[in-house]
Amino acid sequence: MSAYAVAALVVAVVVFRQLRARPVRPVGSLVAPAVFGVLGAAGLAFGVASVVKYHPLTALPVLLLAVSLVVAAALGAARSRTVAVWRGPEGRVLRKGTLVTTALWLLSFIAHLGLGLWIDHADGVGLLGTASLYAYVAIGLSAQNLLVRRRAIAL
Repeated sequence: MSAYAVAALVVAVVVFRQLRARPVRPVGSLVAPAVFGVLGAAGLAFGVASVVKYHPLTALPVLLLAVSLVVAAALGAARSRTVAVWRGPEGRVLRKGTLVTTALWLLSFIAHLGLGLWIDHADGVGLLGTASLYAYVAIGLSAQNLLVRRRAIAL
């Protein structure tokens, strides 16, 4: 559970940043997802290794992992609709998360916690579900940021 505590702290920082008005940048909104993506790839490799050390990886944990990542993308898309996007007085496009954005982040974290525990129970020995958290955040944050950027371009 300490991995989830550290991850919760990291996600809390991400959420806190989203509650401040910030410019929508062409590349800047992809930096955090890229960092989480690298951590996520390493986490997935570690998670798979933690399972195959004891037995071959079966279909159920892999299927649950895929479902988890689809849920991440879906909740990221839902969060993107709750982010306010507007053109500021200087012509710059700004963004700011809302209370609903925060609630959806909380729901997303709870969904991953449940799915992660299910994955770990299904594989029986490893930490694949726990280790997939950063990949989950990377996919959800990427979906959210890409859709917010699309809305910003439309302004």
